[in-house]
Formats: sequence, C-alpha cells, structure tokens
Amino acid sequence: MTFQRWIQHHTNQITGITAGLIILGFIGRFTGQTWLDTSAFILASIIAATPIIIRAWEALRVKTISIELLVSIAVIGAFVIREFDESAIVTFLFLFGTFLEEKTLARTRKSIKSLTEMAPTTAQVLQADGSTEETDIDFVDEGDVVLVKTGAQMPVDGKIISGSGYLNEASVTGESKLVTKHPGELVYSGTMVDNGAIQVEATKVGDDTTFAKIIELVEDAQDTKSHVEKFIDRFSTYYTPAVLILALLVGIFFRDFKLAITVLVLGCPGALVIGAPVSNVAGIGNGAKNGVLIKGGEVVDTFSKVDTLVFDKTGTLTKGKTEVASIQTYGDDHALSYAAAMEHESDHPLGRAIVNYVTDHALPTTGLAVTTINTIKGQGMVAEVNDHHVAVGNQTLMNAENVALNNDQQQKLTVIQHQGSSTVLVAVDGRLQAIIGIADVIRDGVKEDLRQLKTMGIKRLVMLTGDNALTAQAVGSQLGMDEIHANLLPEDKVTFVKQLQKENHTVAFVGDGINDSPSIATADIGIAMGGGTDVAVETSDIVLMQSSFSELIHAYGLAKRTVRNTRENIIIAIGTVAFLLIGLIFGYIYMASGMFVHEASILVVVFNAMRLISYAPKATAGMEEKTKTIKSPIMNN
Repeated sequence: MTFQRWIQHHTNQITGITAGLIILGFIGRFTGQTWLDTSAFILASIIAATPIIIRAWEALRVKTISIELLVSIAVIGAFVIREFDESAIVTFLFLFGTFLEEKTLARTRKSIKSLTEMAPTTAQVLQADGSTEETDIDFVDEGDVVLVKTGAQMPVDGKIISGSGYLNEASVTGESKLVTKHPGELVYSGTMVDNGAIQVEATKVGDDTTFAKIIELVEDAQDTKSHVEKFIDRFSTYYTPAVLILALLVGIFFRDFKLAITVLVLGCPGALVIGAPVSNVAGIGNGAKNGVLIKGGEVVDTFSKVDTLVFDKTGTLTKGKTEVASIQTYGDDHALSYAAAMEHESDHPLGRAIVNYVTDHALPTTGLAVTTINTIKGQGMVAEVNDHHVAVGNQTLMNAENVALNNDQQQKLTVIQHQGSSTVLVAVDGRLQAIIGIADVIRDGVKEDLRQLKTMGIKRLVMLTGDNALTAQAVGSQLGMDEIHANLLPEDKVTFVKQLQKENHTVAFVGDGINDSPSIATADIGIAMGGGTDVAVETSDIVLMQSSFSELIHAYGLAKRTVRNTRENIIIAIGTVAFLLIGLIFGYIYMASGMFVHEASILVVVFNAMRLISYAPKATAGMEEKTKTIKSPIMNN
C-alpha cells in the first residue's frame, strides 16, 4: 500500500523520467547502439506501466473494467511481440494525457479554489474590557462581537451593532460594486470591508455561514452528475468489455496478435469519459464566479430544456418594498413636506414611502410645526402644520373633510388606481394639493430581460400572485407576460405548476425562496432570487445571489451552452474512436500514432470545455441600452 501511494504521488515525475528514457532510446537507435535502444525502451515501458497497472488492479478489486486495464493488456502484448518502443510511447502518452487533463481540470475548478482561499481563518473578537483578541475562526461563538477594519475580511455572518462602512460582497453576490452598510444591517462571512470600521454581532459562525454553505454547495454541484454523465458511466461499463472481446475476435480471426493489441489501445474511450464531466465542472464554475449557484450537472441539463418560466410577483418581478411611483401636484409646493412631517413618526408602509421620497429628494421638512395631530383609522391623518389645516389619507377622508375633486383630479386618481397603485391624497386648507401613487415598483430593466429570455428559447412567461387582479394585470401587462393569474394562495400556485407539467411543459419557478418554497420545490427547476439567504440556498436548484434578472439570463444561457458543449465533446470522442478504428482497418493508423490521436482528442474536449469558463451571454440587438425603469403599482402578496 505504501508503494502504491508513493507511485501515485510521483506519477508526474515518472512521466518525466519516461520521456527522458524514450529520447535516450531514439538516440541509441539513430547512433546504432542497439543495446541502448532496447534497454531504454524496456525500462521506460516498465516504469510508465507501473502506475497504469496499479490503477487497473485497484479498479478490478471493485469489479470495474477500466481504461487502464486495456492499456495494461496492450503493454503486455507489446512486450510479447517485442515492440518495446510502441509500449514505451503508448504508456508515456497515456500518462502525459492524464497529466494535462488534471492540469486543465484544475483550471476549471479555479473558481472553487479562489472561494476556498477567501474563507476567513481568524477574527478580532471584542473582549469585556474593550480590547480585541485575535481568535481562530473555529473558536468564535454565536453572540460574540467581532471588530472588522478597513481591508479586513468579514469572519462571520452577523448584524452590525456599531459603525458603518463600504463592503465588497462579490464573494457572496457576484457583484463587485461596493455596498454601504449601517448599524442593524446584515453582513456575510467572506465579504471585504473596503472602507470603515464596524462591530458585528455573530449570528452564524464556521460551517453555518452563508459563505461556507456557498463553497459546499458549489463543490457538491461539481460532483453531481447529469443524465448524460450517468449514461456515459453505464456505457463505459459495457464498452470496455466489448473492446476486449473485439480485440480477442480480431486476434483469432486475423491471426494477428499485434493488430489485436492495437485495437485494445485505440478503443480506449478516454475522451468520451472525460467530455461530459469537464463541461459541467467548467459551466458550474463559471456560474459560481458570476453569482449564479447551480446545484449540479443534472440541474444544468434540466434547466437547458425549460420552456416555461413562472414568476412570483412581490420581491421577484418587483423590488419587494413600497416606493412613491407617481405624484401629481396642484399648486402648493409644500404639500409633500407637510405630509412627510405628519407621517414622520408613522410605521405605516405608505407613510414611510412618503417620508423616504421627501428625504431622497431633499425637500424641506425642518421648521415645520405639527400640532393637534389626529389619526383616523382606515382613512388617514389630520393635523395643523404651520397654521395650515392638512389632511393626508384616502378619498373617504377627503369626503369627510369636504375636499371636492374636480373632473381632472378624479380622472387622474382613477388612472393611478387602475395602474394598481395605493393612493394617498393631500389636502391643505380644504383644497386638494397632491395625489401620490405608492407601489412596490418593478425591478430595473426586467421588461427587457424577459424579452431577451424569450429570444433565448423561453416560450411562455407566467406570473402568479396572491395580489388582486387589477394590480396583477397592471404589472403583467407592462412586463409582457403571456399569462397573469391573481388572488392565488401558495397551494394554488403549486396546483398551477403541476398543471403546466401535465401539459408537458418543462417549468422553472422563480421566487424569493421563502414564501414560494412549495412552488420552487414542485417545479422542474426552482430558482431563488436569494440575495444570499440561507433559505434560498437550501431550497432551490439555482440561486441568483444578487437577485438580478441579468443573473437569470446568464444562468439560462450558461445551461444551454454547457449542454451544447457536452454534446460537442461526445461527438468529438465518438468520432475519434471511429476514425482510429477505420484508419486501423485500412492500414493508415498504428499503435503509437493512434495513441497520439487518442490523447490529443482528450485534450481537445478539455480545451473545448474550458471555453465555458469565460462564457457571458450576448446582448440581444436593441437591448444594449435599456429603457428607463417602469414603475408599477403593486400591493404585497
């Protein structure tokens, strides 16, 4: 066992020594030194065949007939017919091909290696006396407070309790743009503090952090086989014995032992075995690098066949938070400031949206004296603001305050409501001064992204929501949805997904990974707009870490390209074997030249798969410049 391990660890050195001996053998042949020619090739064959025979024996112990067994028999046969140079060249090419294959595969796994290397190892834990102590990450507990300064790595998942700063969250979301973080906000292990100093209370540590789970997820995904890989595994199980039988029949029928040995060598399906997994490894690695986590080769294969995308609305097609979507004012420029001053202490979503809008647009609110404020349940608020009587609320409140709307104002109110917005009216001293439409707005550029998905092969876009039909129709029509279904409970969405599957559609459900988890689990492919949350990572087949539709486009295009790349590799592999056997029959291919072509085919499929590492979806014509964000009114599901 010790000898076997030593051989395995020094295979690369053995390959180099074999190459030197082969060169020495050819020198002996060209100089007429027969003893040097023969002894160099014999020694090279024995040295190079040793790791190959060991692998063949280990495979036989678990009842597997491997490619190494074919090569081992071929080498023994070459010795019998005293073709020492052939056996030396065959074994060298086999080892050299394995060496190049491993090096190339290592490049495709670079994204995983870089993720692993980014994993933090220590943390500055805050002590009771205010000092910090550098602690191994394995000894940091939940509830500990860690200090993270500029240039340092976030060692835990947690909540900021003090300080603020700019963080690079590329390791989690795939987005290199800096994100501003303040007290109360969540941070993730593995992210970098670009500027600032913050104190973070640990909520998850070690293997429980989001970053650790991402690494585990992608590593597992690259080891998960697709349908094609499973088929090739089964095919190889029967193919190798078939080649052995074919070689035996050739030897008996043609009475040509050398030809039989050559059939064994050239029949090795190396490129076929490596072609599918290397494509999947490269494709999944590309996704991880670009913020798309794909859980295995089987997911890649299924997602490439999806023809129907089903979307949740709130938090998926929309941003998931209420914002001011439209404003119509009628004379008094201070109306919004008055409303914000009244809503400043309110926890109502509509009120908070007005306050945020006024703050973001730097409208004046200082110096406004709010007195005799009165909240009327189900209607709104009435108060005195700088000696003005101000009413903020719905139309019922306006009627109670005897605020009449003229035809133009009533028409404008109706239009905003038909768009699905919640409306807030502001009256000052008995006259309507503003109509505010508040909505959960559509994500930036979603309409263009959905259009591009259709050009890439999606046939049907469906929106399912628990919201009312008016709001759903307003959003769906703006986005160009093929079908819109409203007033649905979670179980209704599951039923709808199952119905699509019964109609022979391959369905992907895109949701937020929490409220829509039953539908995500039911669909052929579940996609979470996860933002790096644990639930999203654990419940879906694909996670879009930045919750971006550009990531969805990348994931779909990557899946289709990976499957196409796998098919190309299979065609190359089968074509190579066919070419070699035909060439052998007609006398154009011999053992050494055939082995060279065989090993070259392995490198071709590996290099072909490597093209996936740099894959990026092409922008559809006319998509390069997206239109301005369309704001759509939406009530939360």
